[in-house]
Amino acid sequence: ARQLIEEGNVIKVIVDTVMELLSEHLDANHRFHFQGYNSDKFFRIQVIFHDLRYILISKPSVWTEELRTQFLEGFRVFLGLLHCMQGMEEVKRQFGQHIEVEPEWEAGFSIQRQLRHILVMFQDWCSSDETVLLLSFKECHRALMRCNNQPFQSEATDYYMCKHILHVSPYKVSQEPVSIHLPISRALAGEENHTVHRAVYVLQESCDFTWFAEHPLRCVVLAAQVSAEMWRRNGLSLVSQVYYYHNVKCRDEMFDKDVIMLQIAASTMDPNHFIMLILQRFELFDVFNGSLASKDQELLKQWNRLTEEMLYLLIIIVGERYVPGISHVTKEDVMMREVIHLLCIQPMAHSSLVKGLPENESHETGLETVIPKVATFKKPGVSGHGLYEVKKECLPEFNPFFFHYSKSQHSKAEDAQKKRRTQEGNDKALRPPVPPPFCPAFSSIVRLLCCDILIHILRRLLQRAVEDRATYWTEAMIQRVPFASLALFLGLLEEKAQLEASTVEQVSFDFSLKARSELIGSEHGKSVFHLLSKMTALPSLEAQKDMIKWTLQMFEMVKCLREKSSPAASMSIVPDKDKAERKRKAEAAKLHRQKIMAQMSAMQKNFIESHKMLYDNMPEKSLIIYSSLPSSTSKLCVAVGPQRGSTPAEREVLTCILCQEEQEVQARSPAMVLTACVQRSTVLTQCRGKTLANNETLYPLFMPPDLAVGTHTGSCGHVMHATCWQNENAELVGQLLTLPRWIQILSARIKGLKSVTQGPGKDSCVISQSNLSGESPVKYSDSIAEMLVVCATTVHRVGLQTGPNELCPAVPVMSWNTCAFTIQAIENLLQEEDKTLFCSLQNRQLAGLKAVVQFSATQRLKSSQAVIQKSSTRSGYNQPFSVCCQVGLVLAIPALYQEEAVDLQPSAVSSAYNHLYILHLVTMAHMVQVLLSSTDDTAVSGGEEGEEGEAERAAAELYAAVSQCTGGSVADRVRRGVMPFLRCAALFFNCLTGVPPPEELSSTTGRYFRALCSYLALPCDVFQLFQEHRGTVSPLLQRWCGHPAVTKALKGEIYPRKRNRLIELPEDYSALLNRASHFQCPNSTDDERKHPTLCLFCGTILCSQSTCCHSQLDGEEVGACTAHAATCGAGVGMFLRIRECEMVLMASKTRGSTYPAPYLDDYGETDPQLGRGNPLHLCPERYRKLHQLWQQHCILEEIARSLEVVNVMFAFEWQML
Repeated sequence: ARQLIEEGNVIKVIVDTVMELLSEHLDANHRFHFQGYNSDKFFRIQVIFHDLRYILISKPSVWTEELRTQFLEGFRVFLGLLHCMQGMEEVKRQFGQHIEVEPEWEAGFSIQRQLRHILVMFQDWCSSDETVLLLSFKECHRALMRCNNQPFQSEATDYYMCKHILHVSPYKVSQEPVSIHLPISRALAGEENHTVHRAVYVLQESCDFTWFAEHPLRCVVLAAQVSAEMWRRNGLSLVSQVYYYHNVKCRDEMFDKDVIMLQIAASTMDPNHFIMLILQRFELFDVFNGSLASKDQELLKQWNRLTEEMLYLLIIIVGERYVPGISHVTKEDVMMREVIHLLCIQPMAHSSLVKGLPENESHETGLETVIPKVATFKKPGVSGHGLYEVKKECLPEFNPFFFHYSKSQHSKAEDAQKKRRTQEGNDKALRPPVPPPFCPAFSSIVRLLCCDILIHILRRLLQRAVEDRATYWTEAMIQRVPFASLALFLGLLEEKAQLEASTVEQVSFDFSLKARSELIGSEHGKSVFHLLSKMTALPSLEAQKDMIKWTLQMFEMVKCLREKSSPAASMSIVPDKDKAERKRKAEAAKLHRQKIMAQMSAMQKNFIESHKMLYDNMPEKSLIIYSSLPSSTSKLCVAVGPQRGSTPAEREVLTCILCQEEQEVQARSPAMVLTACVQRSTVLTQCRGKTLANNETLYPLFMPPDLAVGTHTGSCGHVMHATCWQNENAELVGQLLTLPRWIQILSARIKGLKSVTQGPGKDSCVISQSNLSGESPVKYSDSIAEMLVVCATTVHRVGLQTGPNELCPAVPVMSWNTCAFTIQAIENLLQEEDKTLFCSLQNRQLAGLKAVVQFSATQRLKSSQAVIQKSSTRSGYNQPFSVCCQVGLVLAIPALYQEEAVDLQPSAVSSAYNHLYILHLVTMAHMVQVLLSSTDDTAVSGGEEGEEGEAERAAAELYAAVSQCTGGSVADRVRRGVMPFLRCAALFFNCLTGVPPPEELSSTTGRYFRALCSYLALPCDVFQLFQEHRGTVSPLLQRWCGHPAVTKALKGEIYPRKRNRLIELPEDYSALLNRASHFQCPNSTDDERKHPTLCLFCGTILCSQSTCCHSQLDGEEVGACTAHAATCGAGVGMFLRIRECEMVLMASKTRGSTYPAPYLDDYGETDPQLGRGNPLHLCPERYRKLHQLWQQHCILEEIARSLEVVNVMFAFEWQML
């Protein structure tokens, strides 16, 4: 690059090319005006600047004469480009009406952003050689003098204040044209910051620094007036320009350089003249001179806002010294200060910090070098990001007037730090830190703090506050004054430092004396110190009282230093008094609270005594606390059979979330419903990807053992009116009714029903009603009956993917099917998370499950009894018994009590025995299934005669020996296999009968199996069921086990069933990228790999968003992921887009959303689109959360939640994914 500069003068060539392309945008004043520019052509021009950045990427360590000559020539040409930008696109305040057409502003800021790093690189080149630095400084000065937008258009005028005269030309930003683009002025400020001090001395005699400060001061005033809403008729274009003026993307070469230029002017000008100039440009000179008054509230509001901004600018000029060259600080110190103030707002993620910091020419912020010194990293949980928190020892560096804060950031930071100090037991005074001393060339800036004009300004503001005239001051304005405004604070601090370093006679800085003086600036003769003391009694400034007291303490400290007394002794009195006062107030508040609580307690006792009759007649609400049940009542914790415990008689009153009306839940009351989400699910499938048979051949009551697809019903637990939703003697019976007798009666009833449907025959049998005792069924209101139909048809439509049909025989059966599957899904989730069965469910899960069970139980009352009877008497129990079969039998048995002329339901005793014997039969059948599905034939084989018998016995002995060594046995395997079924049965009967479970079931250890059997009225040794009912069960087992269909269905089955999990992902994301790079689309002939997408259910990589893999689904063209989700997840999908590093959740062909990937970088953040490029690693907690999202059937809920948050104008075509 240096060779190209020396031999080819490449800087001049590049800049000339840019100027040639931009020449068409020059106006009559030879300044750029980009209205109506071509964006494509303009983009090409911006690309050329990358060549210039490459040329300047490395500054030389050794300069040759030829390099100096060519570089300076190129720098002059570059200043010509800046000359065309100086003052371009001027704006003038709009009066009367709003601007009609928004002016173009993006192009100018685009060039400004491209030149941002180039300007810094030019300054670095110049600062590397003293000769080049001096010559470039003079060239920059000449270029500024040649600019045709001269600062003054009229003759200079004298302005008087406090016996000081300012001779300057009048100019009002609110009335004259002003531009925010001042690249030459800012380049000069940057050059001066690198210039040796003799260059400043050479220019001091011939330069008017008032002229240097004019344009930067106008920009600052323009931003202040925009903030005061004086330019609101100029539209959003000006607001956007001011935003970028302060934004991190542009501020280092715009706002920061303007501040440096103002500091340069403040260091060379008379301090009184400098502040008078600021007052004049802020159009506040007459306000503080006492010659202007108004009753216009809008104008007063503007003056107040401008006064705040003016004071803030003075704080910045005097207090912001963290710039190399302004004070003795390094770039690392500057970066540490930036990071500390960002983290004082709130803990931030690494990416948020990077966005809030300026980048250098290499797109680096330097964050990694300073962050360990100022912050600690807090690792992320299952959601959110890893956060950096500022170290406690760095908190004293917080400055509430940090000049890079926006107004919202300032408020957040101040609130956060006050809250922290309150929690620590400290006062709310946010004391600014001690700034580093100025370099000698800028040390005269501190003279601003003790000049007459500033004392006058502070006195006028404090006097308005003491007089409590709210129209002339704001709390934000006063906040800066007692906070020392950095004027009071820095003035006192500067004086204190000088007094500690020198004798009183040698110190000329007399800020405290002027602040105590009563002779300056007012006819009342009251000092700043006196006014500040009176402010402590103002109730309107209660929030600032701590800061005011602290400022007064600083006054006393400086006074003690001047009088050569001990400041420590005098300063310790006030804090001790304040501490004692706070302690006294805290104790008084504590006694007051105790007194109030005692009064409330006495009033409650008096009320109860006076209304004792009311309390005696009031029925108590039955509440059963499981942990307090005595051991003698453990027999009540039985959910099945004649020994079933009593259901708590609890009056249930619910509140509709829509109309907020309360209603008691009763059978004859209007229906109260829960919102339900019905969806097909493959969470429990044992054969993922299996193609389902025709729906007409399936019978939902007998779910296949592989659980290929189920219908899950969940609820959010919100209760509402149905109308609102549409608009928005048991022992004696037990001795007689044994299991054989129960089976005999049931069989006879079934034969009788068949004879009715098939016609009379010789095998027909009619039994009396006395065999099955019954009673009249519960009658429900029309509203409840209507909602039963709505819910049943929804489950039928979703589960079988068919049209709504209330008369379909499968409607009640599908209700039982979804009830059973939902119970199994919940049990599977609790078992996997190792949670207890009854105490771990969320309220919404428990409410939803109870509603599903009760809905399924009452479904027979609305459905055709003939249809239910046909389902109950359906022959062909050749499928494996499951939870679905048990639920169907329990809920369908009451239909056997119905006849044409008699509408009955089983009595409580009959229901108890029905539940008991159905559970016994299905439990024994399930145990047999576990044995039949076992691969260890030797475990159950019997002895035979001859050699085969000897071999069988030897094998059995070997198996017994191995089982003894390993601790496993047939009984243990059966118990493990039957445990999920028993847990599901316990959940089902708990929701059906309402009998509370025993205390032992609240734990997963100890006597859990025994307590579970006791709750279900089963013997603790479940094998005793076969011993007790040997004669009855043996014929059933022979017929059932000998059926070939049963053997075929149980082939390959393993109990307990395996729990499905998401696939295992590699720990390093680069392994996934490598796998995706080897993926070839099977349907594409080219080498393009499109968008490889990984299914987390089965691990298949698909070619998404590509026409080559489109297929037909229900007569509609869909993408590969949508088609795969239909077979792999019953329409639900969870995919990882590998190249984009983001998740895609799908719930149907037309509904989906994106979701953060479970891969995080070292800072605990995701990297969507792989934009940052940091190494990514798998976060087990987040992947576990994804797994829970799937297992809990919450994918659809998550998609709905994301759609509420993200609003897009054009919907994404999820079916083409």
